[in-house]
Amino acid sequence: MNEFIITFRECLEATLIVGIVYTFLSKTNMHQQLKYLWSAVISSIIASIGVAILLVNISNKMQNNAMAKLFEAIFMYITAALLLYVIFWLSKSISDRKKLEQLASDASKSSKWGIFLLIFFAILREGFETVMFLMSGSIQTGNFSYFGFISGIILACGIGYAIFSQGKKINLKPFFAVTTFCLVLFAAGMNAYGTHEVESFLTKQEYISKDIARPWNILQPQTALAPDNTAALYNYDEQKKKYIHILHDKGTIGVFLKGFFGYNSNPNWIELFIWIATLIFGFNIWRKYYLKQVN
Repeated sequence: MNEFIITFRECLEATLIVGIVYTFLSKTNMHQQLKYLWSAVISSIIASIGVAILLVNISNKMQNNAMAKLFEAIFMYITAALLLYVIFWLSKSISDRKKLEQLASDASKSSKWGIFLLIFFAILREGFETVMFLMSGSIQTGNFSYFGFISGIILACGIGYAIFSQGKKINLKPFFAVTTFCLVLFAAGMNAYGTHEVESFLTKQEYISKDIARPWNILQPQTALAPDNTAALYNYDEQKKKYIHILHDKGTIGVFLKGFFGYNSNPNWIELFIWIATLIFGFNIWRKYYLKQVN
């Protein structure tokens, strides 16, 4: 089950990002740029496999995964920055019909490579994160489910295809008003998640104390359920020997909220500030090119 949840979540996020960009390029007849998108998909999958092999080898030689946390944070920040760029680019590009026609006939070089880099790092980040989650869970216990791993990928790709296969029949501006707003949430979540991974790296290296001030610390895993706890809201983690609430950031629902939107059961103050700041920055870009047209 863990393999299914991990691959489904990671692949769905990457599929949504690829789908949003693909739909825009197809809708605006910018077919020349599609080769950059698919080149990035292929390149990032190959790179993800290489990263997986590298991480497994490093893990076998190292006592902790502190450096992996740092690498993951870097991937998060890069992808978030590229997402914010694409949010601005998409919003600006469809805000004016003449600009749209100009992009359709002669797309700028920066857009081409911006698309390539976004897709490449988005998928590479998901591949990196997938390996890290699997290494910390089912791969370590030796109970790896190939069925769950493969079915999670297939279902995520199927859902992504179903959402965007009808993209050319959708009115462009309302469609991107919604999907671009989702990208804002993704970018904020990645920045917050990246900051949390930096904290993990620093504490594992003992650069800072593990006793960090937090705005909240809720739904902590428990070794035994209290009488007032609802058992249906908890899952038992065999590896950690603890009950984990489904809304905890490692719970069944919380893990999706964390991956997509940066939700955390125990964020530090810097993480919370960066999440809010990214939301405000991204929302201002989104509002400038969408809400003003509605009003």
